[in-house]
Amino acid sequence: MFNKLSFKIGLLFFVFILVIESFLFLILYTNLANDRIEEVMDNLLARGNTHSDVLEDNFESPTLEHVGLMESASDYVVIITDATGNILINSDPIEEEMLDVMEHTDYEDMPNGGEIVEDRWTEKEYIVTDSPINIDGAHQGHVFMFAHTNTVKRIVDQLSDQFFVTGIITVLLTIITIFILSRFITLPLIKIKEATEHLSEGRNRIELSKERKDELGELANSITKLSQDLDRLRNERNEFLASISHELRTPLTYIKGYADIISRPDITDLDREEYIGIIREETEQLNVLIKNLFELAQMDQNQFDIKREKVVLGELIQSLADRIRPAYSEKNISFLVNCPNDTVAYVDSKRFQQVLLNILDNARKHSHAGSQVKLEVSETNQYVKISIIDNGEGIPKKDLPKIFDRLYRVEKSRSRKSGGTGLGLAIAKEIIESHGGSIEVQSELEKGTSVIIWLRRGSNE
Repeated sequence: MFNKLSFKIGLLFFVFILVIESFLFLILYTNLANDRIEEVMDNLLARGNTHSDVLEDNFESPTLEHVGLMESASDYVVIITDATGNILINSDPIEEEMLDVMEHTDYEDMPNGGEIVEDRWTEKEYIVTDSPINIDGAHQGHVFMFAHTNTVKRIVDQLSDQFFVTGIITVLLTIITIFILSRFITLPLIKIKEATEHLSEGRNRIELSKERKDELGELANSITKLSQDLDRLRNERNEFLASISHELRTPLTYIKGYADIISRPDITDLDREEYIGIIREETEQLNVLIKNLFELAQMDQNQFDIKREKVVLGELIQSLADRIRPAYSEKNISFLVNCPNDTVAYVDSKRFQQVLLNILDNARKHSHAGSQVKLEVSETNQYVKISIIDNGEGIPKKDLPKIFDRLYRVEKSRSRKSGGTGLGLAIAKEIIESHGGSIEVQSELEKGTSVIIWLRRGSNE
């Protein structure tokens, strides 16, 4: 329980909110208590001022006795003195603390509106006010009002009890609210945790709620997308392994079959030479496949070295054209090159030739006799654009998004004469992207194909 995220979040929220609530309650309690205490003192002073007003109108013995008699029936004590502090009348027995307060009162320096002369209710037994009696501008006496501090303490205790009950209710409501909120926050996290456990167990197809628009919703969307990507990768891996098995099995079957045939004693020398030639072709095909797979493995592990250097594209492409023209001529396909002599690119010349050879070889294989293939180079402010254009068979629209997939072939029959290994374009794409460039294919069935390579201009850096 203590290790659960909901408990930790709830406890953290509870501590913070409890600290804030305690601080606010303390301020509120202090202000309310002070207000109530001041209210008691102000009422006591107002009562004394009322008596002084009455006595100012009639400062005689009957009036004095009347005031004393009235307060004797109340919770307050009144002591009336003359101007020098001599006691004229008192409503209740006089205690030592009362005399002490009166002795320390400055009778001559008392404001007309009176004042509170003792307010230490936590230390003393009485709080005391003094209201002067002034008749015709002459100072005639004082009205001392005494209120027992138990009254103030009782008010404070009642306020404390109210705050205690309110605090308990507030804490309970806080706990309930935090529990609900923490569950609301952590429930999606719990589902995400369960989803990741399913992913670790190999169950890649998971669906999380996408209704939330906050960070948790974004996390759920990301994990759902991750599960879909993992499922897609698993399917691609299975397809890749199945394709690799097929690609390896086919040449090995040829090699084993023809090796068995040439081992027969009744075979002629001419047939033996023919079968040996087939075995060589299949061995070479197998060697090319393994080499391509090795290169792809290096790319996946970031061990594929790209050594970029300043290259004059015109010279590189002209050298490449001289190498492949015989193969084009053999099929009666014209090969045209249009490349400015001063175009410079920072590329790995060996790897870049590998890309161009692969694309040009594909163009030759899928072009008709009498057609033409063009290689054009142009420049913009930021890029060098290399286009290889043929007017051959073209690629079906449904196959275009997949032509850079490993071992994918447009020819469903997997023709060994024209289909290649199905890895060439995947390798070409990896090499171009390793140069910081991009490659795209535009094609229309029976009208031709354009392969466009974009290389960013600039230095080797």
